[in-house]
Amino acid sequence: MSDLFEGLKQKVSGRDVKIVFPEGLDERILKAAGRLAAERLLTPILIGNIEAVQAKASELGVSLENAEIYDPQNYAGMEELVASFVDRRKGKVTEENARKILLDENYFGTMLVYLNKANGLVSGAAHSTADTVRPALQIIKTKQGVSKTSGVFIMVREDEKYVFADCAINISPDSNDLAEIAIESAKTAKMFDIEPRIAMLSFSTKGSAKSPETDKVEGAVKEALRRDPTLVLDGEFQFDAAFVPSVAKSKAPNSPLQGDANVFIFPSLEAGNIGYKIAQRLGKFEAVGPILQGLNQPVNDLSRGCNEEDVYKLALITAGQTL
Repeated sequence: MSDLFEGLKQKVSGRDVKIVFPEGLDERILKAAGRLAAERLLTPILIGNIEAVQAKASELGVSLENAEIYDPQNYAGMEELVASFVDRRKGKVTEENARKILLDENYFGTMLVYLNKANGLVSGAAHSTADTVRPALQIIKTKQGVSKTSGVFIMVREDEKYVFADCAINISPDSNDLAEIAIESAKTAKMFDIEPRIAMLSFSTKGSAKSPETDKVEGAVKEALRRDPTLVLDGEFQFDAAFVPSVAKSKAPNSPLQGDANVFIFPSLEAGNIGYKIAQRLGKFEAVGPILQGLNQPVNDLSRGCNEEDVYKLALITAGQTL
């Protein structure tokens, strides 16, 4: 695991990356932010009442010397945020409503990212996924050519590294969604120095079974390669045909993947969520994420059961996504 993040530290160090933490009074957030600031890896922007945040940090023995604190109740640039939010929502909110909405720390923090006053955002230690993702989808939105954001995990065990997607967001992706997820997951893989070899998973290998579910994955393979012919990608595959060379040789002898896939695209959220948790609990892999991908600017969601180390690592990943 150390190698995974040592590379990220080298990439982000000295880049003057600013990451917003809307939950500025959370102990886990403060401790991680203090470490990141002390190591000069990035500049944390903590959201909350300035005196309360400083008092909590002092109580925890955390130095915020290289951090910034913004209070939505007393923010000098609030008029700019309100005007930009009203414009971004294209008539869906009034100026009066915008003032109320932007007192919410997640909306406030997301607007800082949108206006390039910060480079990314990490939230979710005390908020639901919806509370974190909704402002991002309304304000930052998905990149051109991407219709939906998706959530990936980097699965790490000693020197093994794999990408699992989508394990967090899309319940029943169609062929186009799966193609997008594959393309964005390839980009995420490269951020971690994984040269992507992408398997589109199913319960069938290369037509061994036929159903609407396998047709969906077969369509996703064609669509992903149409959009990016440079991808090393194939499917549909059962997991063993994507991962075990002897099975690949038997079931898919002509595939560019011969049991050496390292990016696995699951056909549904149900499969992805179950799959990563089996690898985590039975295979003793560490699951790093979920990392949200497909957005114009990076926003990432913590688990409410996270610890300080989780916050630290996800902030580094978020910083890495800005480069």
